[in-house]
Amino acid sequence: MSRAETLARLARLCDRPDEEIDIAEAALALAALERPRVPLARYRAALAEIVAAVAAEAGAAPDLAAQAAALSGAIAHRLGYQGDDATYDDPQNANLIRVIDRRRGLPVALGILYIHAAAAQGWQLSGLSFPGHFLVRLAHGRDAAILDPFNGGAVLSPADLRRRARQVGGEAAELRPDHFQPVSRRDVLLRLQNNLKSRAVGSGDMERAAAILESMVTLAPGEFWTWREFGLAHAMLGNLNQALESLGRAGALGMDEAARAEIAELVRRVRNRLN
Repeated sequence: MSRAETLARLARLCDRPDEEIDIAEAALALAALERPRVPLARYRAALAEIVAAVAAEAGAAPDLAAQAAALSGAIAHRLGYQGDDATYDDPQNANLIRVIDRRRGLPVALGILYIHAAAAQGWQLSGLSFPGHFLVRLAHGRDAAILDPFNGGAVLSPADLRRRARQVGGEAAELRPDHFQPVSRRDVLLRLQNNLKSRAVGSGDMERAAAILESMVTLAPGEFWTWREFGLAHAMLGNLNQALESLGRAGALGMDEAARAEIAELVRRVRNRLN
């Protein structure tokens, strides 16, 4: 499948209400953009294996504790999916094809496996906007548990969560309600790609950064910041007409006055380079 065809498939997968997005299939499409010659059948089979293993671990009518134990028992322990502490910044850790090959990945990539497996069981599991480290929240009735996919699906206590918040925000940081707000499936996929984009920018590879940003505007075309960054990447590469088009898309989205002024100034600078 060509890059254009894969992008079109990604757009179709994400052009639906957020709760209907097949997050694992969308993540495979993102991975296929970087590995276009890899057949996806065995990776879909691996996802089915994860779903079946969780179901087998859970048994009938599991409560919250049994659901959490089934997720960690199947994904982390039976199938061996763990966080990659040794080579954390390796881009393979954010590519679902390579995550499945290696059984290692970033928190958000592993979190996608947990979200996918839970959704297949009809369980309520979502990503969290917790600072610094991607976590998932499993809900059952009025009860909930926070799981860490990077560390074997461990259930985290309030003390664990407070310690993690302070690792990011300093010793004065406290847990806040917004730390436990669920994020959309689109946002999870954007976070996955943002890991790759940040590493590309950090290494000075703007061609790669622009390609990753193209996937991001495809899966979430209503996000201001992705169009802004896509426009900036094109400007840095000297693709000025594409930069103006992307910045124009950013400018058409709802923003505050400061953001509108920033886009207007960026557009002015790019136009000056064209003249």
